[in-house]
Amino acid sequence: MSQEQIYESAGFGRTVPRGSSPAIVVVDFSYGFTDPQYPTASDAHEQMRRTRAICDLARDKGFPVIFTTIAYHPGEVDKLPWLKKATGMAALTEGTRLVEINAATGIQPEDAIVTKKGASSFFGSTLSALLTGAKVDTLVVTGATTSGCVRATVVDAVQAGFNVLVPADCCADRAQAPHEANLYDMNQKYADVTDANEVMDWLRNLSMSGI
Repeated sequence: MSQEQIYESAGFGRTVPRGSSPAIVVVDFSYGFTDPQYPTASDAHEQMRRTRAICDLARDKGFPVIFTTIAYHPGEVDKLPWLKKATGMAALTEGTRLVEINAATGIQPEDAIVTKKGASSFFGSTLSALLTGAKVDTLVVTGATTSGCVRATVVDAVQAGFNVLVPADCCADRAQAPHEANLYDMNQKYADVTDANEVMDWLRNLSMSGI
């Protein structure tokens, strides 16, 4: 059996339902993850450009746009196990440019920013409360990195009861192999992996009746 047949026979890869009350969650498009001068970053110029177009359309339609960033207090750095494994993340400290959302995303003053300490945008944050308060049923997840914080956010989103869409051309990673492998796995198990144009076509056809 081919790989596709194995997943098909196991019941994976089905299309997820799409609701009528979406939100855009932009994961960690901060300077620390998008400005190549920093070791933790990848080149996300095109991914941010396409994400910006999705966010602009979502705002025009009245749908929530939420950004996330990782930011540590200096007193946390030597106490968190993740920072012993991924030591480069320790540079993402509060008040530095690295934790600011990259202006290339087109972030607006009305967009919520969720600060997190780990990979998932849901863990230990206000994201679930924000989405519940906005009566959201479907998430569009973009950001960095595909194999890390994007994937962790997508898995937790499904477990929190949301339908999830992932535009692949709006996600960035430091290497192509983990990027592609995690997109494949998310598409089989957790989300519909699609692209920016398809997401925008879907958003254009939604009314505000679901919120």
